[in-house]
Amino acid sequence: MPMTPSPAERVDDLRRQIAQANRAYHELDEAQIPDVEYDRLVRELEALEREHPELVTADSPTTQVGGRPSGRFAEVRHALPMLSLSNAFSDEEVADFVRRIDERLKRGTLRFSAEPKLDGLAISLRYEGGRFVLGATRGDGSTGEDVTANLREVNDIPKQLLGSGWPDVLEVRGEVYMARADFEAFNAKARLHGGKVLANPRNGAAGSLRQLDPKISAQRRLSFFAYGTGDVQGGELPDTHSGTLAQLRAWGFPVSSLSQVVEGSDGLLAYYRSIGGQRDDLAFDIDGVVYKLDDRAGQQAMGFVARAPRWAIAHKFPAQEQSTTVEAIEIQIGRTGAATPVARLAPVAVAGVIVSNATLHNADQIARLDVRVGDSVIVRRAGDVIPEVVSVIADRRPAGTTPWQMPAHCPVCGSEILREEGEAVWRCSGGLTCPAQRKEAIAHFASRRAMDIDGLGDKYIETLVDAGIVRGVADLYRLTRDQLLHLKLVLDAEGPSELAAALKLHLPAEGSGAVLNAVLRLDGHDAGWRAQALSQPTAFEWNTKKIATKWADNLIAAIDASRTTTLERLLFALGIEHVGESTAKALAVWFGDLELIRYLPWPLFKRVPDIGGEVARSLGHFFEQAGNQQAIDQLLQAGQVRIRDAHAPSAKLREGLDLAQVLVEAEIPGITRLRAEKLVAALTTAQAVLDAEHGQFVNAGLPEDTARGLAAWLDTDGHGPLLLLAEQKLHELLAKAPQQAEQAAGVLEGQTVVLTGTLSALTRDAAKERLEALGAKVAGSVSKKTSFVVAGTEAGSKLEKAQSLGVAVWDEDQLLAFLAEHE
Repeated sequence: MPMTPSPAERVDDLRRQIAQANRAYHELDEAQIPDVEYDRLVRELEALEREHPELVTADSPTTQVGGRPSGRFAEVRHALPMLSLSNAFSDEEVADFVRRIDERLKRGTLRFSAEPKLDGLAISLRYEGGRFVLGATRGDGSTGEDVTANLREVNDIPKQLLGSGWPDVLEVRGEVYMARADFEAFNAKARLHGGKVLANPRNGAAGSLRQLDPKISAQRRLSFFAYGTGDVQGGELPDTHSGTLAQLRAWGFPVSSLSQVVEGSDGLLAYYRSIGGQRDDLAFDIDGVVYKLDDRAGQQAMGFVARAPRWAIAHKFPAQEQSTTVEAIEIQIGRTGAATPVARLAPVAVAGVIVSNATLHNADQIARLDVRVGDSVIVRRAGDVIPEVVSVIADRRPAGTTPWQMPAHCPVCGSEILREEGEAVWRCSGGLTCPAQRKEAIAHFASRRAMDIDGLGDKYIETLVDAGIVRGVADLYRLTRDQLLHLKLVLDAEGPSELAAALKLHLPAEGSGAVLNAVLRLDGHDAGWRAQALSQPTAFEWNTKKIATKWADNLIAAIDASRTTTLERLLFALGIEHVGESTAKALAVWFGDLELIRYLPWPLFKRVPDIGGEVARSLGHFFEQAGNQQAIDQLLQAGQVRIRDAHAPSAKLREGLDLAQVLVEAEIPGITRLRAEKLVAALTTAQAVLDAEHGQFVNAGLPEDTARGLAAWLDTDGHGPLLLLAEQKLHELLAKAPQQAEQAAGVLEGQTVVLTGTLSALTRDAAKERLEALGAKVAGSVSKKTSFVVAGTEAGSKLEKAQSLGVAVWDEDQLLAFLAEHE
């Protein structure tokens, strides 16, 4: 059984932990433990030192301020010490603070200046003759670091004071901080590019201010609030703290608009609760409020203790950071398929809320932090931001933990989880069938530039999916008029009772009482009552005079109109990652047939101009998922969706399309066109290449390292079948593609056209489609390579650029005449 440490042993242990945390926080800008744990350690040490005064030493953390300067910057000796503040964590401690001042000063009602306690870095700014000459960190309270160059990059800090009447020497003290929006923007960019993210805004401010290159500080958008003064020579300041803040504001310093003068402990506590209620909506992080006796003469009378003034105190809010344990790491699939790792935590109170889940953002962030199941971690929650794991407490890691790895398959639908090269985000590839992505997939499928199902807005999609009526895109083509009328009625009703009353109006006298009774039983406080109502039978007659039916009729008409579509629209509507409208059009033009496209191995997609490896692999992954293929089958079965412009593959596919080119497009290390031709000359089929050994590759003319790379590639799971399938589809393409002579080039083949302004007889999309049918490439910007510009009414900068470059400009009449001539 472990022995309880003696007071002396416990004091030594506490001082060691606090000193270690102080060094990390003040010198390394790292939060080794959350603030709430640090405060607990300090309070325990203070209590032990009160009980055992013989254990108090001059170097105890309870008598020290901040941490030692890091040595990277020149040291600055403060003319007046920059002290810390004592903390209060309860109403009773605030009342005791007021009582002590009242007992000493005996002045009746006490007035205090109250202000938010920013979570940033304390600094001092020295002005001589009204000009900023020196800026320093607090350091250990006596000596700080010279960060003048970096502070000059903070826009909020005046370089020359405004107005007049400032002292010869004025030292202003305040807090440099990073606003929440700037912090989130910095981290979002860092995650996108694989950079180091900031743990919290306070570390962001401190780390930015301690950059040796001021240009880096300038890029991180720091802000500043003044909260007091230090050394003042050759001038006078107002005799109250609130008056001093007003004077600083007049001289050009930003001062918190939330600062306020209040009376007595009741006023202090009311202010605390008011600011606490606004905390989540503020543009910056605060960890409490500060109370300062407003009267300067009273401040002098109260004096100081070892490291803090007796006339001021910080009243702390519930901590925004806490430590807890990671019990599991799971994957959450978002509406767009993004796979976000989420830490399941031992529940802990953070900022007044019980937190049991926290985001880990992405796999790269987990690797940077090295978060493992079983780890003790620091969790942060600020404002409305989702709680996140910001660091691991490494010295608490249990034995036997292993690094986390992204699972291979989606936990929702079982499709592969993939990450394209150079991207931070992993995605589920089951876009059409993954329940987590269903609403987003349907909304994209129905959008104007996809299947163009007008009238099917997000609200209706949300309700149809939640009710289980639409489980995939094919279900849209099974919707009936009665289902849509029922949907409209349910959405328009404000509650179950109103819905029941509406249904009663339209129910026949007998036969549908079960429907009405089911709706009447719905709980009005249940957020899912609409989904429940939609799932009820709809065997009742509609009174079309009392129910607006036009929306339902128009939507059914729009769904029916979308049943016959073009190949490019359907390809775009499938929502394949990286496949936009132009890529969908290129696929349709070059391959012409969905049945061919959906079974192509990815290297053959690279035969289309402007489709590289990333897009080709994305196409391959999408069509490899059984769920996506099933969704396409359901769309095509019984003619629910028909493609009106299917055609043979382009004759241009014949150019250079052979097994050697397949080997090149497969991105096998070291395989060039020349080497692939040598290999195929010796090993004439894909099967022969698969059956060959390293020596045969060398005999075929491949260098040693390329032969080894090819052998390793072929040994990798899936590459052998890929090569065989590619050869099979290669022959299929060559069989279907006409000879070049059979396919006449369009009259605008090789020409680039730009559309600008408003066309009256054609929509821009229709004009683009007809020009492309004649072989033109329709671009979005004008250059010297532009063949001609079609300018409608209100044409702007594109027309001006065309004229400046001498590019031919057509009006709409010229375009219409040309199109009519070449129909």
